[in-house]
Amino acid sequence: MTTLPKYPVSRRAFLRGVGVTVALPWLESIPVWGDDKPKDRSSEPPVRMVCLFSGNGYHSKEWWAKGEGKQMEVGRVLEPLHPFREKMLFLRGLYNQEALIGGIHSCQTGNLLSGAHLASGGEIKSGISMDQVIAQRMKDQTKVPSLVLGCEQSIAALHKNYSMIYSSHISWSSPTTPTPLEVYPALAFDHLFRDEGGRADKSVLDAVREDAAGYRNKVSKSDQRRLDEYLSSVREVEERIDRAGKAGRLQGWRPTLEKPDMPRPSDGIPQDIDQHMRLMCDVLVLAFRTDTTRVCTLKLNNDHSSLRFPHLKVDYMIHHLLSHTDGADWLKVNQFFTQQVAYIADKLDRVQEGDRTLLDNSMMLFMSSMMTGNHNNDQLPVVMLGRGGGQIKTGRVLDYLSKPNRKMCSLYLSLLDKVGVHLDSFGDSKERLTDI
Repeated sequence: MTTLPKYPVSRRAFLRGVGVTVALPWLESIPVWGDDKPKDRSSEPPVRMVCLFSGNGYHSKEWWAKGEGKQMEVGRVLEPLHPFREKMLFLRGLYNQEALIGGIHSCQTGNLLSGAHLASGGEIKSGISMDQVIAQRMKDQTKVPSLVLGCEQSIAALHKNYSMIYSSHISWSSPTTPTPLEVYPALAFDHLFRDEGGRADKSVLDAVREDAAGYRNKVSKSDQRRLDEYLSSVREVEERIDRAGKAGRLQGWRPTLEKPDMPRPSDGIPQDIDQHMRLMCDVLVLAFRTDTTRVCTLKLNNDHSSLRFPHLKVDYMIHHLLSHTDGADWLKVNQFFTQQVAYIADKLDRVQEGDRTLLDNSMMLFMSSMMTGNHNNDQLPVVMLGRGGGQIKTGRVLDYLSKPNRKMCSLYLSLLDKVGVHLDSFGDSKERLTDI
């Protein structure tokens, strides 16, 4: 058993430098999650909420799961998540009633996390999304209330009388305001660790090196190893962000010029979508490891997406058009998105927080706003990973298709309970989802 240090060190301690604050990961030898008294050292880690979205649905024949626990079988879209089947829920039959109106991309995504009615005619109005309800309730508990990340920039246009802003945002901080979407990995990283808007002259870890050395002497030997591993992971992500974009393959919509007619900015969005997504996944994991935030949404692409995937040798058609096919390349792209979810799950599951892992202490929703690229959303593809701090029995397939209550907002009411936010109603639902 590890001997606890005699030094009084609070979990709310930060490593500080000029313009930089680095929150700390879970450490066994200090009071946890803001508790200042020794008797509270056994308190539970918090539950984290993350919503992962990919647009345009999935392969019609390969999104499925059956069985339980180690015997669970999954379709080929979900194959990357097979190692996590014992920590997964496959949810069938859920839908948003309001999203059935119109049957087009621009009115199916903006209310995915709220179930709200979407205004048309150029007006923008949805509802406060589930993630932001949590963020508003927990804003005083973490440095960053919520992290809202994306890998494709917003679309500013109208599509059949609906704003394409709806296709570009799943997180809404008010009915008329989509939560600002961060698509730059460097700025997302800075948002976690830097106290100033501008980029500092030196790296985050260089800035807090002296403070880290002093702090290291106040924790147990095993925590010193945890701290070293954590700081190394921060450094690794920071270095990869600095390298990002130096050798880029252009993604998405193709410009009329074959080559840029101006120098590429040194700081920007990585042109390699695989690199871009992986960096955003790592920023998300760092945010949870440090308890800098407990709420995150990551929009891997837009609904009506223009991304291309040259690293998969699928460069002949944008994502949106590819979604109307059902061949091997569409499946390959689907699996690429699922691989990002599996990458995050693996990273979280490797972090031990007391008797559970960070994945056990999280609830990860992975979904799209339609089942397939043919716009059918009378049932939505939804998978959840993580056990909500031990509150959720996983390794199951839950089929709500024939049940009277199959509202997405009923799922959200259930998940809000798990993070201590108890509401009488949310969106279009007043009842929890059974079995969650």
